[in-house]
Amino acid sequence: MSTSAFLISLGQCLATMNLYADGHPARERALDASFERLQELQAAGGPLEFSFVGGETIVGQLPVPELASWDWGARLAGVGVERIEIAGPVSREMYDRFLDEVWRRVMGRPDATAEARQLAPQAIRWGPLAVRRSAAAGAEAAPAEGAAVRAGTAFDLSLTDEVATVRWLHDEVALRESLQMVEVDAVVQSLSLAMRSERRMVLPLLDLKRFDQYTTTHACNVSVLAMALAERMGLGRREVRSFGVAGLLHDIGKTRIPHEILVKPGKLTEAERHVMQQHPMEGARIVLEQERGLGLAAVVAYEHHVCIDGTGYPHFHFARQCHLSSRIVHVCDIYDALCSNRPYREGWDSERALTYLESRAGTEVDATIVRTFVAMVRGSTTHRMPMPEAPGVPA
Repeated sequence: MSTSAFLISLGQCLATMNLYADGHPARERALDASFERLQELQAAGGPLEFSFVGGETIVGQLPVPELASWDWGARLAGVGVERIEIAGPVSREMYDRFLDEVWRRVMGRPDATAEARQLAPQAIRWGPLAVRRSAAAGAEAAPAEGAAVRAGTAFDLSLTDEVATVRWLHDEVALRESLQMVEVDAVVQSLSLAMRSERRMVLPLLDLKRFDQYTTTHACNVSVLAMALAERMGLGRREVRSFGVAGLLHDIGKTRIPHEILVKPGKLTEAERHVMQQHPMEGARIVLEQERGLGLAAVVAYEHHVCIDGTGYPHFHFARQCHLSSRIVHVCDIYDALCSNRPYREGWDSERALTYLESRAGTEVDATIVRTFVAMVRGSTTHRMPMPEAPGVPA
C-alpha cells in the first residue's frame, strides 16, 4: 500500500465532503476507502509523517514525485495544515473527526470545538510548521513526548538531528573516506522544509552556541541560505535542491585538515594557512569520488573561495568566471561565517555582515548576487547575534 494512494484518498474524502452531506452513501464510501488505506499503511509499521510545503508533498523526509501535481497539498498548506502526523491506533470515529476538522478549515469554517477536542491526547496531529529557536534565543521548551498539539499549533523543527547527522557525515568522510549521500539528501530535504515553513523569516539560522563544532552547523546554514537565494533568483526546484546539496558539502574538504588548525584561536602561520587553503581541492576530490553525478557540488567545493577579481584560492592558471552556484555559495559562506562565533572572534550581527558584503561587491563577490542576497535578508526578521567590535574575514 503506497502513501501516495492514501493521500489521494484523503483528498478525495475532502472533495466528497464538499459535495455530499454527512451520512450520504457517496461520502461514507469515500471515508471507508480512505480509512482502509490508512489501516493498511499503519499495519506496515511506524509513525506516518506528511508535510506540505513549497508545492511539494513530503513523506518523512523525502518528496513524493508522483504527487507533484496533487493540488490538495497546496490547499492544505494554504489553510495552515502543513504537517500531519499519525502515530498509534486510529479509530474510524477519530479519523472522521480529523477529516471534519480539516474540511471545515479548508472551507473557512473552523469548528469552534475543535481546539478543545485537540487538548486531549490524539493519535492524529496536524498544524503548521515552524522552526523552533534554542532556549538562548528565547524559544519555549519543546512539548513532552505524547503531549497534544492543538489544531493550528505549529510543529517544531529544531534541526538538532540534522546538525548531528552532518557531524556524523563529516566523521564518516574523515574516518572511512565515505560520503553517505542518502543522509546528505535527507538533511537537505529537512533544511528545505524548514526554509519554506517559516512565516516571518526567510531562513532559520541555527544558534551556534548550542553546538560544539562550527563546521557542521555552518554547513547547514550555508545550505539553507543558498537554497533561499537560488529560489529568490528564480531558479527551478531541481536547481535549488542541487544548490542546497552543494552548500551542505562546500566545506567537506575540511575533514582532511588537522583539527588543531581548524580550531586554532589565534592567527594562522603561513604554513598553517597553506594547509587550510587545501580544503577546496580536497573537497572536490571527496565529492568526485562518489559514484553518482555530483559535478556541481564538486565545482562549488573547489571554487567557493575564488573571488570574481581573480584573488582568493585556489588560483586559476587561466582567468575564467566561476559557476553561478559557486558565486551564490561564496556570498552565503561569507555571511554566515561573519555572523558565527569562531575560536578567534565573536560573531557579527546581520547588518554588519551585510554591510561588509556590500563593500566587497564587484571585487570579491558578485554584485548582482549581493544585491539580491541583501534584499532577501533585510526583508526578513533574522536572528541577530551580539556584535562586539572584532575584525576578521572568514577562513
